[in-house]
Amino acid sequence: MTAAQPIADSPLLTARTRAFVLQRPNLIAAAVCLMSFTGFWLAQRAAHVSMLDLLVYRAEGWAARNGEGLYDMRVTYARLPATYPPFAALLFMPLTWLEVGQMRDLAVVGNLVLLVTLVHLSLRLLGRPCRLPRVAVSLAVAAVAVWCEPVWTTLRYGQINLLLAVLVLWDLTRRNGHRWAGFGTGLAAGIKLTPALFAVFLALAGIALGWQRLRRDGSAWNVHLRRSAVAAATFAGTVVLTALVLPHDSRRFWTQVVFAADRVGHGEETGNQSLRGFLARALHDAAPGNPWLISAAVAGCAGLAVAVAAQLAGDRLPHASAWAAVACAVTALLISPVSWSHHWVWGVPMVLLLAAEATRRRDARWAAGAVLSGVLFSSYLPWLVPHGGLRPELHQSGGEMLLSAVYPALGAAFLAVAGAVSVRALRGR
Repeated sequence: MTAAQPIADSPLLTARTRAFVLQRPNLIAAAVCLMSFTGFWLAQRAAHVSMLDLLVYRAEGWAARNGEGLYDMRVTYARLPATYPPFAALLFMPLTWLEVGQMRDLAVVGNLVLLVTLVHLSLRLLGRPCRLPRVAVSLAVAAVAVWCEPVWTTLRYGQINLLLAVLVLWDLTRRNGHRWAGFGTGLAAGIKLTPALFAVFLALAGIALGWQRLRRDGSAWNVHLRRSAVAAATFAGTVVLTALVLPHDSRRFWTQVVFAADRVGHGEETGNQSLRGFLARALHDAAPGNPWLISAAVAGCAGLAVAVAAQLAGDRLPHASAWAAVACAVTALLISPVSWSHHWVWGVPMVLLLAAEATRRRDARWAAGAVLSGVLFSSYLPWLVPHGGLRPELHQSGGEMLLSAVYPALGAAFLAVAGAVSVRALRGR
């Protein structure tokens, strides 16, 4: 080797570097993750993120603590209302014990920890489809995932999306027969109604599995029914608790607020990455009405069917539980009246699942799908179109509609792929 050649080209140095990394994967991954998270924190500080939703949560805690009308308040310069079930306000009460600056710092740290946990639980659901330690992979993936749009926006607003996803995955990754399996899903549904679809999915999977067992003279009771029952009981417990502690707010939420979809925000906004948001922009109608109801019903039935089929495929479908969980999450995001872009943190386990399939199959097409999905979730494309102000979303061109429908399109494509692999597995192919 001549002096002109860079020392980095030395095979000896390359071998030593590779050995150092392989011997200390957790240390290297932790260092990379720390640098990425530090850069992320500095970038958010430079962007002067508002954490508006976190301020609303704190105001909800104050209202619950002082016995004020929870659903009468309007806070921050944006005049934002409370939209979650009253049980969430009880959980937000500890935020009132902190100064605003302390609360923001704690929210950032907590969400970053939740991101690592989300990746860790996703890998557990997949069965760690790689040879490196799960801790190292979790930290390395989180170092990249923190920059994707749903995660960035979650921390920008101080949202709780990562917490809800972690609660659900915490349940789905517990061993069969665990007495608390289902508790996290019921708790998440008590905080925000959307995760309740997981209890419906588990109930349907349990009924289908129970019917199969009855036909073979077995017991109909199974792990899916148990988890669904625990989730339903936990959710019911949150409703009863708030009915006792906050009777007026509970009555108002379940009789009025829960039906006021426009209370959350304008359905046609670019940030609304649900079917309703897509149809509002495509039809140039802020209230798409029947077209949305019909499409949501079809998507809901199809998505639940895909999730149940994947779960029932069991050992015949590698990563069956992951296919089922992500399919259910995508279905909930599609049929919800409002699914803001930051609600799509489920894109992280989706991309991990596609990457695991690409590794298992050694197929370039699956690898391309995983990379494309990751790129689109990190592209911020929905925000490249005119938005806000005088609602220009109602006058979008065809190209702008495509850009603002990235997440629903990804969700629909994923359900199609999940349905295909599940049906093939059930047919034994």
